[in-house]
Amino acid sequence: MKRRLIAITFVLTCLLTTGGLAGAHDMGGTEMNGSDMSRMKGAAPDPSNMKEGEVEAMSGGPEMDHDMHMGHGNMKNMSLHMAYTDLRPQTDADKKRADEVLAELQKGLAKYQDVHAAEADGFKPFHPEFKQPVVHFTRKWNGLKAAFVFNAAEPTSLLYQRTPDGGYKLIGAMYTDRKDASEDQLNDRVPLSVARWHRHINLCFPRKGGSIQAVDWTKFGFNGSIATQSACDAADGRFYPQVFGWMVHVYPWEQNSKLVWAH
Repeated sequence: MKRRLIAITFVLTCLLTTGGLAGAHDMGGTEMNGSDMSRMKGAAPDPSNMKEGEVEAMSGGPEMDHDMHMGHGNMKNMSLHMAYTDLRPQTDADKKRADEVLAELQKGLAKYQDVHAAEADGFKPFHPEFKQPVVHFTRKWNGLKAAFVFNAAEPTSLLYQRTPDGGYKLIGAMYTDRKDASEDQLNDRVPLSVARWHRHINLCFPRKGGSIQAVDWTKFGFNGSIATQSACDAADGRFYPQVFGWMVHVYPWEQNSKLVWAH
């Protein structure tokens, strides 16, 4: 057991120091809408170098989950690039376990109502200059540990909603797991009868070296219309069957229980 712990610690250290978190939702999430892309400069993004939280931050973020619940949001292209776990029949045992996860999460999040406390503990916002309504604050160490063990009190990312006075309000969190995790393994973390984990699939990005401003983002990226290898090849793009691992958003203070676990 001691040798195993040493080995795991060594692997985690190597990953952390070499930037191995990239590709861990994620891990999870990066659609870019046209208005956000127009404010960016330089070359088109490389999914292989993206880090946890980038997908949501660039796409409009987890607030899109709420929009979907409320019947808002354009799902036409996004649905091409999202895969969800199947919703299993709910049991009393599952509900009890999910409630226990929520209770642990709320305890873990208590100190982070103050965004400065989160930053002091190593949670970093992804590109706050994007001015998205909700910002992912991600702690790499939590994401790395999540690849090995689940701790309900230590989510990979904190979800902060911008406030009119320029501050941040904590509204939720994001759990992550490995890209190759099975549905049963995800169920062991959060019951699949309560929450549906998701992953980002069938993505086409423009070739490296091009200008972001010149890219037709109605075709490329997480909201793009291209969702097959052949169509991506025809557009001279780079196709990714999947980027990042499994992820699930949770909003523990929602009054409507159906909105606590974002499907």
